[in-house]
Amino acid sequence: MTEFASARIRKIILDGLAERGLGSVGETEALFSTGLLDSLAAAEVLVALETGYGIDLADEDFDILEIDTLAGIEQLVASRQTATSMDHALS
Repeated sequence: MTEFASARIRKIILDGLAERGLGSVGETEALFSTGLLDSLAAAEVLVALETGYGIDLADEDFDILEIDTLAGIEQLVASRQTATSMDHALS
C-alpha cells in the first residue's frame, strides 16, 4: 500500500475511533469484531478499498476478517495489487 493509500484508510479508521472517544489502535488490534468501530466505518473502509484500489470485495475469496486490523488491510491491498500486476504481466 502506498503511503497515501495507507494514510487515507488510516484516517477513516482513526476518525471513527475519535468519534467514539477512543485514541489510536495497534496494527494488529481487532477493529470491527471487537466493536471498536461500527458498520458505518466498515462501509467507509470497504468503499475506499473498492474505489481506491479496485479490490472486488464481492469476490468469493474475500473474508471480512481480512479488514479487521490495520495490518490485515495493508496485507489485503498488497496481495490484491500483486495479483493484479501478475495478471497484467501475463496478458
